[in-house]
Amino acid sequence: MSAANFFRVFNAIILWGTMFFIPGKSIKRFLPVTLFCSCILLIETLLSFVFKWWRVKGGKKYMVYDSIAFILGPFFTINIWVFHLTYGKFFRYVGLNLIIDLLFAYPFNAFFQKIGHYKLYKFTSFSLFISAFAYSLVNYGFQLLYERYPKDHIKMDKVSKTELTVK
Repeated sequence: MSAANFFRVFNAIILWGTMFFIPGKSIKRFLPVTLFCSCILLIETLLSFVFKWWRVKGGKKYMVYDSIAFILGPFFTINIWVFHLTYGKFFRYVGLNLIIDLLFAYPFNAFFQKIGHYKLYKFTSFSLFISAFAYSLVNYGFQLLYERYPKDHIKMDKVSKTELTVK
């Protein structure tokens, strides 16, 4: 088993195993923002095919595997953990994301490239950091809007009951 494959499996088991320590209420609360940003990362992956920002050994097939493994593994679980631990405390959220994004963009990025997980071409460590940090700010804004939007407009219960009584 290659180092990159070992890392994928290790991440899946360890990180998803930590999800048992997060209350279900928090997972449900922060799932929409995590799915929202996961979609943004999938779009970024598709754009990387066009703009050749990075490559994965093995071609496009493995690039898709790696992207899905990253998005549904470390990104997904860490995103929920960060929101669970810091949401409502903006500066703590920003600080924690700053640290995580710096670690990802510099030492972890160098390590992932060294073990053959991927190779950056038109993306630099700095652009990786800026994009990850920008996503964290977009995430926080999305969560704020999501929680402030009145939920009554989404539910159809009241409308259906009214229609039933009218007929």
